[in-house]
Amino acid sequence: MIEIERARPTDRMAIEGLLAANGLPEAGLEFALGAALVARGDAGIVGFAAVEIYGSDGLLRSVCVEPDHRGIGLGRRLVEQAEALARQSGVDELFLLTETAAEWFPRLGYRPGRRESAPAPLQTSPEFTGACPIGAALLRKRLSRSAIVA
Repeated sequence: MIEIERARPTDRMAIEGLLAANGLPEAGLEFALGAALVARGDAGIVGFAAVEIYGSDGLLRSVCVEPDHRGIGLGRRLVEQAEALARQSGVDELFLLTETAAEWFPRLGYRPGRRESAPAPLQTSPEFTGACPIGAALLRKRLSRSAIVA
C-alpha cells in the first residue's frame, strides 16, 4: 500500500534522488519542503509533490512518480492532496511550469497561461528565474474554497 503523507526533514536525500531521476530541478527545494508530500511505499519514497506558497498564490512543483509506480493514479492523488494542502494554507490559485506534462495537467483542471501573467512573487522563485527553461509551459488552476477537506 502506498500512502501519501507530509514530507519529513529526513526525506530530503530521497526526494533529491527522485527529482534527479526524473530530470526535475532541485533549485529552490528548500522553499517547498514546508508544504511537500511524499508517496511512501514498502520500497521507500516513490512519489513527490510540493507547493511553494506566495500569499494567496502557490507554485505547484516537482510532481513526479517513480516509473515502476506510474499508471495507477498516484500522480493524480499527489496533485489532489497538494491542492488540498494549498487550500488549507490560504492559496486561491496554483500555477506550475512544465516541460513534459503540459498535456496531462489539463485533465486535472489546469489551463494554459502566459508565463508573464504569473503573479510577480512567483516570478522571483527559483523555478521562474532559471530552474525551468523559458520555454516551459505555464498552467494555472483556481482552487475551489468548497473543496477544502477537514
